[in-house]
Formats: sequence, C-alpha cells, structure tokens
Amino acid sequence: VIAHPKYQESKRIAIFLSMPDEVQTEEIIKDIFKQGKECFIPRYEPQSNHMDMLKLSSAEDISSLALTSWNILQPSDDDTAREEALAGGGLDLIFMPGLGFDKKGNRLGRGKGYYDTYLERCMKHPRGKPYTIALAFREQICESVPVTENDVPIDEILYEDC
Repeated sequence: VIAHPKYQESKRIAIFLSMPDEVQTEEIIKDIFKQGKECFIPRYEPQSNHMDMLKLSSAEDISSLALTSWNILQPSDDDTAREEALAGGGLDLIFMPGLGFDKKGNRLGRGKGYYDTYLERCMKHPRGKPYTIALAFREQICESVPVTENDVPIDEILYEDC
C-alpha cells in the first residue's frame, strides 16, 4: 500500500479505522502522518446512510474518539471542530473496506450504502471523485458480487498476491 503510486502522489487521504475482521489500517494511518499527508476518517450517522470524512490531527488522535454501538471508533456528533473533507479541498484517495469484491471493481459493503452515497457527493465537489482502493483479503475476492444501480465501482482492489 505504502509503495503504491496513487498513495505516494496523494496528499488528502480518507481511510477507515479497521474492525477486527478487516485489513488492519493502523500502520497505514501512521505512515500518512509520517509522510506529512492529511488523514480523514469516516463518521457514520447510524439512522441514515450519511457519512462524512473528518480530519484526524495525528495517529494518536484516534485514542480520543468515541466508540459507536457498532464498535467503531469515530468522532462524536458534537465534535464540530474537525474539517470535513468535502467542505475543504476534497480528497485524492479513499481506502475502502468491504465484505466481498470482484475483479470488475464491484464491492459488497455492509448494506447501508455509506461509501456509495459519499462517492456521489465527491463527484459534485470541484475536485471530483477521488481514486478508490479497496483493502481486501484474498478470500474476499469473488467471481461476482451483487450490485445495484446505486453502487459505485472502485478503481482498484489491493490484496495479498494480487
């Protein structure tokens, strides 16, 4: 991931804070800060499919985040001081989680459409849609995954031995 050309050239990067069954992102987050890039993480609104990408100030900032009912760390609702990526300079790159992927760029998420809805909002930003890379385990690569007209394909899937 760290040697990937899109990662190297990106300055504003959104990345998920991994759940136990996902590719672990902690070392990538540390590298984002080490390289002087800007790091944004998701804040989900559980009662809708709305998600924002909010800026982290450091890798250590993660320890100040609240744990949601889904067991995900994210900035609390009353945390209004953080920059939202689309309110500022947009994003260059989004690392995306998922449950399953196919080699055509289709992604099976957890069913709420958070990332698809966010990517639609990105397309309306002057900067346009950021490059999207899914982080996956080889076992998550399928022949095909079900998609709807609202699903936004991802640009690339990184997994072991790809």
